[in-house]
Amino acid sequence: MRITKKRALLIFLGIQIITINILKHYPEFIEQYYSNVLYVFLSKLMRYSFGWIPFSVGDILYTLAGIYLIRWFILNFKNIYKDTINWFLDVISVLSIAYFAFHILWGYNYYRQPLHKALNIEVEYSTEQLIAFTERLIEKSNTIHNQLSANDSLKIELPYTKSEVFEKVQSGYNALSKTYPHLVYKPQSLKKSIYSTALTYMGFSGYLNPFTNEAQVDGLIPVYKFPTTSCHEVAHQLGYAAENEANFIGMLATVNNEDIYFKYSGYTFALRYCLSEIYKRDRDNYKDILKSVNKGILKNYKEVQDFWKSYQNPLEPAFEKTFDTFLKANNQTAGIESYSYIVALLVNYYDNKPL
Repeated sequence: MRITKKRALLIFLGIQIITINILKHYPEFIEQYYSNVLYVFLSKLMRYSFGWIPFSVGDILYTLAGIYLIRWFILNFKNIYKDTINWFLDVISVLSIAYFAFHILWGYNYYRQPLHKALNIEVEYSTEQLIAFTERLIEKSNTIHNQLSANDSLKIELPYTKSEVFEKVQSGYNALSKTYPHLVYKPQSLKKSIYSTALTYMGFSGYLNPFTNEAQVDGLIPVYKFPTTSCHEVAHQLGYAAENEANFIGMLATVNNEDIYFKYSGYTFALRYCLSEIYKRDRDNYKDILKSVNKGILKNYKEVQDFWKSYQNPLEPAFEKTFDTFLKANNQTAGIESYSYIVALLVNYYDNKPL
C-alpha cells in the first residue's frame, strides 16, 4: 500500500504520542534540553516576531482557523458517509500537525522538572507553618495597604490604565532575574485578548497562545488583578506550563516589582491562597485570623468575587471541566485542584527568607 501524506501524518501522530509518553518519564532531559535551550530560542523568536504588533495575532489566527474549519465541515460534511476513510485522514492530518506545533512551540514544558525540585525546597508543610506564614503575609499586606490608604476599610484602586500595568510588568521580572537569570523577560509580548468577553464568560482571566507565544490577558477583569494575572501569563511565556508554578513565579514577579501597587497586588494574591488553605484545614483558626486582615483588602477580594459572579452562566462549569481534563491530559494529575500547590511553594520558599 502506498503511503500518502495523510497516512504519513497519521503515523506521525502515533509516533508523537509514543514519544511524549516516553519523554514524560525523563523530566530532567526535558528541563535541560527543551525548556532551557530549544524553548528559550523558539519563544524569543515568536515574541520578536509578534510582540511588537499592538493587537493579538494569535486571536486573529484562531478566528481565521475557526472560519476555515466551519467552511471545510460544511463543504465536506456529505463526504463523511461517501468517503469516511479519506474524511477521517483529513481530520487526523490537521490534528497531527497542530499536535506537533503545540508541543514543540510550548507544550513540552508540561513535562519539565517540578519547580520545587529546581528550587530545592520541600512540598510538605504543617498547619502550624501555614498559619505562621499567613500571619507574616497579613502583616506585610496590611502594612502596604496602610501606606496606600489612610483608611484601613477602603479598597485599593490602582492609579493605572491596564496598558500602563503591562508596561510595568517587565520591571518585576528584571528584578527577579538578578536572583534567577533564566527569568529575564525580553522581548515583551503581552496583550489584551480580543476575546475578553468570551474568556470572562468561560471563567478565564487569561491564557498563553502556544502558537505565537503571546500572553493574553482578559481585558475586562478589575485593574487590581491585572498585575498578578499579567505576571502569571508571562511566567507561562517563560516556560512554566503548570498553573500552580505560573502562579508562584507570577507572585514573585509582582512583589519584586519596584511599584508599591504591584507589591500590594502580589502579596494579597498570595494571602488569598493561604487563607483559603487555612479555611480547608482549620475553620476556627480561619475565623480568628481573618479578623486581623484590613477590611480594605477584603473589599478588594470581594470586588473580584463580584466581578466573576456577574458573568456566571450555565456553560462555565463545562469550560472548567474541559480545562481540568486538558490539565490532567498534560501531566497535571490534580487538574484544577493543583492550583493549591502554590501554597506549598510559598510556605517553603519563604521559610528562611524575609517577605
